[in-house]
Amino acid sequence: MYKAKLHQLSFEEFTQPFGGKLDPNNRWVKLSEIIPWHIAEEFYANQFSSKRGAPALPVRMALGALIVKEKLGLSDQETVEHITENPYMQFFIGLESYQYEPAFDASMMTHFRKRLKHTDLNDLQEKLLKLCLKQEQKKPKEAGKSDEKNNDQESDSDDDLGDMPNKGKLIIDATCAPADIGYPTDIKLLNETREKAEEIIDELHANMPKGTSKPRTYRQNARKAFLGVSMKKQASNKVLRKGNRKQLNYIARDLRVIDAQLQSVPLSVLNKRQYKNLLIIHEIYRQQLEMYSTTSNRISDRLVSISQPHVRPMVRGKVGAGTEFGMKLSLSLVDGMCLPERMSWNNYNEGALLIAHIESYRKRFGRYPESVHADKIYRNRENRKACKERGIRMSGLPLGRPPKDPEKNKEKHQQIKEDEGVRNAVEGKFGQGKRRYSLNRVMARLADSSLTVVSIIFLVMNLDKMLTIHLLSLFKWLSFRLGLRNNALFFQTTRLDGTFYFAMEG
Repeated sequence: MYKAKLHQLSFEEFTQPFGGKLDPNNRWVKLSEIIPWHIAEEFYANQFSSKRGAPALPVRMALGALIVKEKLGLSDQETVEHITENPYMQFFIGLESYQYEPAFDASMMTHFRKRLKHTDLNDLQEKLLKLCLKQEQKKPKEAGKSDEKNNDQESDSDDDLGDMPNKGKLIIDATCAPADIGYPTDIKLLNETREKAEEIIDELHANMPKGTSKPRTYRQNARKAFLGVSMKKQASNKVLRKGNRKQLNYIARDLRVIDAQLQSVPLSVLNKRQYKNLLIIHEIYRQQLEMYSTTSNRISDRLVSISQPHVRPMVRGKVGAGTEFGMKLSLSLVDGMCLPERMSWNNYNEGALLIAHIESYRKRFGRYPESVHADKIYRNRENRKACKERGIRMSGLPLGRPPKDPEKNKEKHQQIKEDEGVRNAVEGKFGQGKRRYSLNRVMARLADSSLTVVSIIFLVMNLDKMLTIHLLSLFKWLSFRLGLRNNALFFQTTRLDGTFYFAMEG
């Protein structure tokens, strides 16, 4: 059951047992004002019954706790401890007063990740983007003020942008978010598969009629054969192939034993995890046997983990990581706001999605972008033709011979250099997500939970961007007021990669 909590808590109402009031300029107070909690309330309440079950924790507590975790890079237990110790964080997650007891148990973080779907979080990202655009379009003298009538007029005018000329820059790129698994080799994967099969055999034998002898599995010999290969510093291809063949034979024997046991014992004696592992064991054995028979290292939908069967290998060709294991995601960057366009556990050609990204841009802003900044894989003939039909300039070196005129050639190279500088912004966002946040190693185990974690990461990055927009609007308003009072004194602001530099001139 879920009871909607529509009352928006203000920092004046938040009471503290030790006296005093919260600072309205604190970052957690500012973040609470930016996030459209009522939008999250709508899709969160749809997952619960309005009459049955125990009352669930509010969405502000669930989403706020996940934001705190990703913003500070904490574990689930540390997140609960930080919220318990910090009154600003307690206000951020929606508590009405400071309390010494934890607001929830650390195990609830797992349920929060399951309940907050990545599709709903993407809708929340769209709302944040609209709020960001409205704030950037405000004039300096209107910065820091809120007028509901003006907001309604702006929302109405946003729907009449269909015939406006191209404007803006669309920056797109793709990357991989690695999962929390060890580097999978065939011999290690086969050994783990064999051990899971032996666990199932033991469980089935425990439910067999009394007096039934336990079948042989030769697990000690199999373990010795595995260590004989894995402990070598540099095993040759012949040794590796022989080791894989032995493990395949042991797995085949275990599967025959399981089939024989199932003649006397039903599958219902296995728990959910063991039944899932049995299905995965059959598929891994089929794939590994096919690759061994064809002497190939490639197969479609290749499994590389038993605990996370949704993870796929992504051949990226990067220095130090030729192959990564995780999800692949495409990102579009507009005015510093990053939006995940597609997240998939299967590898795909991101160049085929350029037209879809352009149409998404038009759906958001009512017009096509003036230019598209992407790397080489996007600049194929089909995409160039589509951009030309829409009047969009594509970055990068154009097709054909270079112009003979040295001046035109120089101008083209200068434009290409500027476009690469613009495209570096999306690389910076990937670096921010992987170095500052947990995009470089997604610790969630389930497929849907991993998608939620990645969506939360980009949500936190956009919220940080929104905070800087608030700061920029404030200084624009100050510069406008100071410019009116004294024409010889004003502030100049420059934004470089999310950093603000302020200089006073006279």
